Amino acid sequence: MIDHDVIAQATPMPILVAPQAVLRQKTRLVRPEDMGDLRTTIPRMFAAMYAAPGIGLAAPQVGLGMRFAIVDVSDKGEARNPLVLINPEVIAETEDMAVREEGCLSLPNQYAEVVRPEAVRVRYQDMEGKKHELEANGLLATCLQHEIDHLEGILFVDHLSTLKRNMIMRRLAKEQRLKH
Repeated sequence: MIDHDVIAQATPMPILVAPQAVLRQKTRLVRPEDMGDLRTTIPRMFAAMYAAPGIGLAAPQVGLGMRFAIVDVSDKGEARNPLVLINPEVIAETEDMAVREEGCLSLPNQYAEVVRPEAVRVRYQDMEGKKHELEANGLLATCLQHEIDHLEGILFVDHLSTLKRNMIMRRLAKEQRLKH
């Protein structure tokens, strides 16, 4: 379980913006010896995600090449529901597809409609190394697939046509130049 007070006191980690190379690299599995570092890193990732604000953040987005992600799809006004997914994998998905607008903290202010399986079953470990399976649909299913894609070096724009992807990446590059 993630302690909300620890998150509140954590220093947010910087979130990398595309085209950072680490965002395109496949991650390695988290090993037991990584857990000490993750206990410090994960609250800082939640702090960054909540400040952004976002609903998911994967290790590559903060420069780490390990297979873990965090999500919290709770609505404003609801109690936070932080979820840590270590070594997650999609083990089942529906044939029914759903279209949902997606954005990404590593592609700030860029959005597009993405088609993905409507529901998924994800197997993962928690911070104590215990295995879990989670069945998800709707926003949570989309978020889980999006974050697991990050662990494979895939961005949401990779699900779009080449034309749309190139338009978004050019727009992002232009906005980043104007910002700096």
